[in-house]
Amino acid sequence: MADDVLVRVYRPAAGPSPAPAVLWVHGGGYIFGTGLTEDARLNGWADAFGCVIVSVEYRLAPEFPYPAPLEDCYTALAWTAGHADDLGVDPGHIVVVGQSAGGGLAAGLALLARDRGDVELAYQLLIYPMIDDRMKTPSSRLNAVVWSPGANVLGWRAYLGEDRFGPDDVPIYAAPSRATDLRGLPPAFICVGTLDVFRDEDIRYALDLLAAGVPTELHVYPGAPHGFEMVTPDTAVARRCRRDIDDALGRALSPRSLRTSG
Repeated sequence: MADDVLVRVYRPAAGPSPAPAVLWVHGGGYIFGTGLTEDARLNGWADAFGCVIVSVEYRLAPEFPYPAPLEDCYTALAWTAGHADDLGVDPGHIVVVGQSAGGGLAAGLALLARDRGDVELAYQLLIYPMIDDRMKTPSSRLNAVVWSPGANVLGWRAYLGEDRFGPDDVPIYAAPSRATDLRGLPPAFICVGTLDVFRDEDIRYALDLLAAGVPTELHVYPGAPHGFEMVTPDTAVARRCRRDIDDALGRALSPRSLRTSG
């Protein structure tokens, strides 16, 4: 338990001391999901990269709309840094990794951590992140599988809360695509498929990060829908995506990655 926020900690069988840390943020459209379904992946990362992983069980909308889920993620981040000695981690080498809505929370967390100035993230790895509530891009209208435009509307309405914000009042920490100043953010990795409703917003965010001088790696996978690397794990494109994610995470957790290139 991290200050009333439930977290699950994964430790490597062997590795450096202090170890780099990963804060994992699960997906689920802001309305469902749990990090517990990712035990195999997170245990594998801990052993492969010699890192400590903290998976946060943030509160879910609509019962707990923004900012509750994001504040839970920030609490987990601050707890990880504040308990670095107990966890055996380097508080200056924390990477945030998020998937789908978890990617949106990870991107919002990077902005929030930058602006609060208490904890500095070393890297943000965003797996098809859900980051734009406006849904005005061509891809947001795709007749998509797994996560449809209708599901996207439901998720955003639940997260933002009915009638809590005007069209131009949604905070950048809730919908990171709305941010106009991305300077000073940690280096980023973003991946998305061409048949994902998030395709255009994710590509645009990567371009905006690059324009702000943030080292950013973008991967766009042809013919891939939302969640493809989990839904169709044995396809060539899914295997390629997982290799790209693992490669980026390995580089982010390397001692050489510590902001020297950012």
